[in-house]
Amino acid sequence: MSLHTGKIMAEARAEALSDRLRNTLTHVGANVDKPDFRELDLGSPVSPLRPRTGGGLSASASASAATTSSSSSSSGSATGRTSGGPSPHIPRKSDSGSPNHSGELYVKSSPTTPRNFKPGHTRSRSCGSHHLIFSGSSGSVTSPAANVVPTGNICPSGRVLKAGMTPRSTKPDILGSGSGNYGHGSIMRGGLLPKSSSDSGPTNYSRIEPKKKMEMCSSNDPEELKRMGNDNYKNGHFAEALTLYEKAIAISPSNAAYHFNRAAALMGLRRLFEAVRECEEAIRLDPGYVRAHHRLGSLFLSLGQVENARKHVYLSGHQPDPVEMEKLHSLEKHLNNCTDSRNIGDWKSTLREVDSAIASCADASPQLFACRAEAHLNLHQLDDALLAMSRVSKSEASIVSSTNPPAKIFGMLCEAYLFFVRTQVELSRGRFEGALTAVEKAGHIDPHNIEISNLINNVKLVCRARARGNDLFKSERFTEACSAYGEGLRLYPSNSVLYCNRAACWFKLGQWARSVDDCNQALRFQPSYIKALLRRASSNTKLERWSEAVRDYEVLRRELPNDNEVAESLFHAQVALKKSRGEDVSNMKFGGEVESISGIDQFKSAISSSGATVVHFESCSNVQCKQISPFLDTLCTRYPSISFLKVDIEESPAIAQAENVRIVPTFKIYRKGIRVKEIVCPSHEVLESTVRHYSI
Repeated sequence: MSLHTGKIMAEARAEALSDRLRNTLTHVGANVDKPDFRELDLGSPVSPLRPRTGGGLSASASASAATTSSSSSSSGSATGRTSGGPSPHIPRKSDSGSPNHSGELYVKSSPTTPRNFKPGHTRSRSCGSHHLIFSGSSGSVTSPAANVVPTGNICPSGRVLKAGMTPRSTKPDILGSGSGNYGHGSIMRGGLLPKSSSDSGPTNYSRIEPKKKMEMCSSNDPEELKRMGNDNYKNGHFAEALTLYEKAIAISPSNAAYHFNRAAALMGLRRLFEAVRECEEAIRLDPGYVRAHHRLGSLFLSLGQVENARKHVYLSGHQPDPVEMEKLHSLEKHLNNCTDSRNIGDWKSTLREVDSAIASCADASPQLFACRAEAHLNLHQLDDALLAMSRVSKSEASIVSSTNPPAKIFGMLCEAYLFFVRTQVELSRGRFEGALTAVEKAGHIDPHNIEISNLINNVKLVCRARARGNDLFKSERFTEACSAYGEGLRLYPSNSVLYCNRAACWFKLGQWARSVDDCNQALRFQPSYIKALLRRASSNTKLERWSEAVRDYEVLRRELPNDNEVAESLFHAQVALKKSRGEDVSNMKFGGEVESISGIDQFKSAISSSGATVVHFESCSNVQCKQISPFLDTLCTRYPSISFLKVDIEESPAIAQAENVRIVPTFKIYRKGIRVKEIVCPSHEVLESTVRHYSI
């Protein structure tokens, strides 16, 4: 067969197939057999068609179709339009009560009975069964699809379905409106538009951004809200999940599962006391809710409440969790040991046991952190006590007794114990009014506790003694003021403020040794007490204990770098110390300006001082030197005990050569004529840090 003859035969087959498609898709009639798009592979160039044995196809068309059954025949998008009006036997979509969306075409899977084909027409069958629905302003038309699939039909996946097989795909096909990546009239596979409420299966919210989820959260279906909350919870969005669970609870407040889920979200946000209340509400609504009991038991263990945890860990009729049992027994053992140690005043053992209790499982227990603070206070470790109390928020103090019955520790209600410890912390810091407020709250919560009652009396007496001492000091009745402060210390012997106040009285009375002793006691309880350091340094100066005075002033210089009075006191103490050692102090001076040096002899004399001397090697033409010179003037004022010099290397090349200076700005620090430090082109921060180091 020649190439020309083959080309003619191929054109004839294509024309016959075109006639066949025209006959199946364009004709007039009320009940037209429209094409089924469900299982046609619209994205594939191959979609074989098989002729029917009977109907209106001509013999030549049938023969051509049979001959070209393996030929390529691609279809774009078919609309299934009719030239006449809708059949009265075909129901409208609007009759079913569904919303009417103009211009939307979609295919909905539905098992139906075989179609009744009108004689004289034929169609190609594909595997699958659907309704073809057109929704418009004039109504909707549906065409039932057949479940019968001819043997050997090829599906979009490429598999050959035999007669009687059912297609697996159930995704809807939607006619695009020209948005996104789809042109107008394109059929989009797989539900790219939002699903209607009639679609089966829940919406997957896990891939939607949290903000979008909240915008979609207008549903009045609590189960849908719960599913959305669960998706947020799984993704770690606890705040969003909490909002959704709360909306579900607002719609259905008697559903125990919603309260249980809200408790989980609250736990994720570390709002454990609120989670306790939600679990208790879930159990109230459903007393047999085992998971809620288990969660509540775990919460009570985290909060250090042994007796409350025991009721839910050992739930009647259910086997307890071995892990939770072990945690309960360990916590109970450490708490019992802690109570015994506290009762005998063994605060080191108390601290050890409470740390073990927290480590075992009770890492969210405010009363155990308060116990840790109390132990540190009695061990005179105020900074550690403050750190422990920082773990106890004031909001927790107000809700810690929300459990029923309220939890206790060391014989007092947990909430009262928090205020009990806070009172001691406030007293140790010298905040007498705050201590009085805290102890009164503790007494109001647990009025019958003996420890709290005794502390209330002591706090009132201490506050009264301190106020009386202050009044006497202002009246310059220093001896009586000493007695008043002493009375307060007898009631509360670890109060650093009362010791410091009494030290001031001793200083005024000229009893500087006793003043130093009281300052030592104040600093023992509060090592960073600035006022006590100042008072002790002044007392040591009066006693001519220059070494101790210099040591205290150096600490104060680090704490108060901008205090000129402290700087001057340090300088004079240093001068007195050097004089007491027989050293030459004639060249030492306090403060002044940056001194300009031009001669080599003048330079050597200036750096021979026993104190620190900072020399700035500069050049008037250098930009960096011009920028840093004003800062050197600032340092000269800020660190008056140091001598500051400047040398222009262009005007004094002999000094630059002798000191081997080649780059400017260069700073060198000398002591007794010996270079101890050199820095080249430093930043302001580095320069000041170095100067500060050599100023003390």
